[in-house]
Amino acid sequence: MTVSSIPLNERPALVRKACEALGVSGFIIPRGDEYLGEYVAPCSDRLAWLTGFTGSAGLAVLLPDAAAVFSDGRYTVQMEEQVPHELWERRHVTLEPAADWLAEKAAGLRVGYDPKLVSRSMLAAWAAPGVELVPLTVNPIDQAWTDQPSAPASTIVEQSLALAGESSTSKRERLAAFLMRSGQDAVVLADCTSIAWLLNIRGNDVPLTPVAHGYGILHADGRAELFADPARLESGLVDVLGADVAVYTPELLEERLSTLAGKDVRLDPVTTPVWFETTLKAVGAKVVDGNDPSTLPKAVKNSVEQDGSRRAHKLDGIAMARFLHSLSSSAAGQRETDLVDRLNGFRAQSSDYREQSFDAISAAGPNGAYPHYRAEVGKDRVLAQNSVYLIDSGGQYPFGTTDITRTLWIGPDAAPQSIKENFTRVLKGNIALSRVRFPPGTTGHRLDTLARAALWEIGLDYDHGTGHGIGSYLSVHEGPQNISPAPRPTALEAGMIVSNEPGYYEPGRYGIRIENLMLVKPSAYHGAKGGFLEFELLSYTPIDRELIDVTLLDDAELAWLNAYHAEVLTRVGPDVEADVLGWLEQACAPVLRNNA
Repeated sequence: MTVSSIPLNERPALVRKACEALGVSGFIIPRGDEYLGEYVAPCSDRLAWLTGFTGSAGLAVLLPDAAAVFSDGRYTVQMEEQVPHELWERRHVTLEPAADWLAEKAAGLRVGYDPKLVSRSMLAAWAAPGVELVPLTVNPIDQAWTDQPSAPASTIVEQSLALAGESSTSKRERLAAFLMRSGQDAVVLADCTSIAWLLNIRGNDVPLTPVAHGYGILHADGRAELFADPARLESGLVDVLGADVAVYTPELLEERLSTLAGKDVRLDPVTTPVWFETTLKAVGAKVVDGNDPSTLPKAVKNSVEQDGSRRAHKLDGIAMARFLHSLSSSAAGQRETDLVDRLNGFRAQSSDYREQSFDAISAAGPNGAYPHYRAEVGKDRVLAQNSVYLIDSGGQYPFGTTDITRTLWIGPDAAPQSIKENFTRVLKGNIALSRVRFPPGTTGHRLDTLARAALWEIGLDYDHGTGHGIGSYLSVHEGPQNISPAPRPTALEAGMIVSNEPGYYEPGRYGIRIENLMLVKPSAYHGAKGGFLEFELLSYTPIDRELIDVTLLDDAELAWLNAYHAEVLTRVGPDVEADVLGWLEQACAPVLRNNA
């Protein structure tokens, strides 16, 4: 929760007063910051400060006589719990879009927004008949938030070639050649992960994602400009970046944009604040819509990054084995937050561990029904005997980013048959996606049904995507690829890493999710029209045998499960202590039909 001395229930009135002084009737505030990132620094956590909602996706609309918070299916329950009902309506952003709410509540009003926090695609989604959306030069929340924290200023460090696998010069040349072919003179980069990848730099400006705040301009001749305080760069980094990368203070950004007058400048309408478009057009630049050209090459990991991910998952597998072994003797009676600390402690036994890759979801019993639940000290649940426990967590290592989910039965009694069936159907979906071979050009949308089919057979489903991309010591959620009911045009390519995380959630009782990360790779199989692709598993952690109904697995699925567990033992077993190894051998023993 965002810390502030101003009571939560007094904040909307303060922002309304600031809006009135700015000549608007209301204000729209998204979750993201000036860089439109998923994770934001405390000073930029404006949505949480205003509403109390701490989810990583959403927005709020504040009007004189009405107010609403919007988020997706991952956070609807969290909104109900965190947002004061007497002050805010809570809405599912897909089923009840903000534009519809604005059309009903704000007709005839001037509603402000901060153009440095909003992309053009966001504005398009908010457009409502009769509502004038007004860009503001001052953010009314910043005016009302009198004890707003200072902006972060971490040291900007090099991501060495040994970890990145490709020099910044090579990356800039590749993207510059793309700009030349496209007839564009430059591209503005506002996504901090894009700048981190392109320049081979990292930072610590936001929790959980090792990036430094800053904007960038890449020119079609390969020159780049980085807008970040030069004093923040570690010693020697200027020399590493080289003469073709100029570093300017952020205060010079507008001045440098003016040098693009008369140029064709590429902007991503999804990842770039609309302020850039307005500013560039004002100085006479021609703005050209186009995807951030670093997004796709960043998603396709080179061989060094692939090996780094394998190394990170090896360390994660060791930590997870130690953690799950500890639960075999000490689970019931433990608090959710204490278990997060325990798991982080096991990860920290490796000197390469840096931090979590996201806030761990440690969910006991009914809390598991919230797909993005976050336990808080003093409000967390104690694990009960004969209940379901879900742990979704990940780590940041200098050579890779991890994300894994396991669902466990906390005995001593056997799990109820209904839970075992639902768990096994989730497992069947995970296996189906793990085993699939597919032709080049296949999008994740086409594969998503594989993970849901076994649940659909009995009328069940889950309200989130099945897979997202993962960065290389960058964001745990990375595009452009995904595996989801929502179609995206980006095909899966060799070198991409995606998650595989089907689930099922029974409100008030429990949640189930099984997640591994997978690397897209060429398959040895060739079809009539050429090569195919398949997945290489990266995550190696046992799947809880206590929750498996083996009668629901066909022979191929059972063979996959036993082969997977055998590989877990081979990869992780040699690096754990004797007592952990003994537990691991039992957890990875073949599942037999006569044990059902």
